[in-house]
Amino acid sequence: MYQLEWTPAFIKAAKRFAKQHPELKQKTAIVLLALERDPFQPSLKLHGLGGKLKGMHAVRITYSYRITLTLKISEHVITLLDIGDHGIT
Repeated sequence: MYQLEWTPAFIKAAKRFAKQHPELKQKTAIVLLALERDPFQPSLKLHGLGGKLKGMHAVRITYSYRITLTLKISEHVITLLDIGDHGIT
């Protein structure tokens, strides 16, 4: 099991995302639970990011929306950074 670490920026973004996309609330919860169990599940589509987000990872909520995160594998901690469309930084 991994521990999810919710940053203040993620909490704010998640509230905004839930308000804008209420239809994805359950899907987002499922993704977060799956991430906590095993971030390497193929269904999450965990992938590294490039450019100014190099060193970070993302998982897919839907084709259009993702959660940006950092993984501390040795400590089994996942720091949640942002949620939104692929234009998020």
